[in-house]
Amino acid sequence: MARMHARRRGKSSSVRPARKEAPAWSNTDKAAIEKLIVDLRKEGTSGSMIGLILRDRYGVPDVKMVTGKRIGDILKENKVSSEIPEDLRDLMIKALKLRKHLGDNAKDLHNKRQLHLVEAKIRRLVKYYTGTKKLPADFTYKPETTEILLSR
Repeated sequence: MARMHARRRGKSSSVRPARKEAPAWSNTDKAAIEKLIVDLRKEGTSGSMIGLILRDRYGVPDVKMVTGKRIGDILKENKVSSEIPEDLRDLMIKALKLRKHLGDNAKDLHNKRQLHLVEAKIRRLVKYYTGTKKLPADFTYKPETTEILLSR
């Protein structure tokens, strides 16, 4: 598949082996894994980092294979998920850093264009998340209020 804002194709990457059940060496204690996920989230770890930590430290190659639920679903059940989806939050942080950089370096045209592209992605994601009701219907992206929104 082609890139969104470039005229080139993406790199091919490795694919996880297709498995029906968890490997014998993996940690398969459902309750312990769910407790770990909730504890890591309460420490302030993002959902994607939780998956990496579980894989690297605790020997859980795939949370969904073991528990039958995705990390986000487990967080929602325990009411510790964030109000802004993680991918949107990451893009907002990126846009905030770009705005700060452009405040110091106003003539940086390459990063000015990158800011436009990132904010276009943000607006597209906001439209999707308001349509799927993961965000309130009156939610709009405003660069001025982003820092306040992310500090919550």
